[in-house]
Amino acid sequence: MIEALVFDAYGTLYDVHSVVRRCESFWPGRGTALSAAWRSKQLEYTWLRSLMGRYAPFSQVTLEALRFACEAMKLPLGGEQERALMDEYTRLATFPEVASFLQKRSGRRAILSNGSPDMLDPLVAHSGLRFDAVLSVDEVGVYKPSPQVYELAVQRLRIAKERIGFVSSNCWDAIGAKAFGFQVYWVNRGSAPLDRLGFAPDGIVSSLQDLP
Repeated sequence: MIEALVFDAYGTLYDVHSVVRRCESFWPGRGTALSAAWRSKQLEYTWLRSLMGRYAPFSQVTLEALRFACEAMKLPLGGEQERALMDEYTRLATFPEVASFLQKRSGRRAILSNGSPDMLDPLVAHSGLRFDAVLSVDEVGVYKPSPQVYELAVQRLRIAKERIGFVSSNCWDAIGAKAFGFQVYWVNRGSAPLDRLGFAPDGIVSSLQDLP
């Protein structure tokens, strides 16, 4: 029996690519490519910093990834654009089904995110979504998919890991959570293949509405 649902934030509840419109306002025709490059480098930096043992808050990682992506794409990035794009991360759009899904579900629920509190707290507040806990990797100083991160949910919710349902749209995150011992559902919105990492989620759905 699942006693609580724990959600990843970025890409699962909140659409990181809702920044495209603001990117387009600065660099017409380049917004989609910039958003993809920014997100890719953002994730890469979290993994590299974890391997290096050199944690930095997600806000710093996100800013450094933006600067790299703009430089790589030869897009001039001024202070005004930098501040505006970083501010977009505090008001990302939720995916269309998120609000109705959460309204229909009872029971305990939490967020477990790579986001640092300075980004995550205003984002959750802006969205109006309600959770029993909003947990950040900032507490342990390492990023997903480190087992230390998933242990945060066990400790805070005081529920055995086998009774926690974890939901993520990031396959590497879903597999990391499964390796830790959660019951895991991968929200595979893009019909991507399963990562070959030795584990598989308990369920694969195309939308939160399809969760059992």
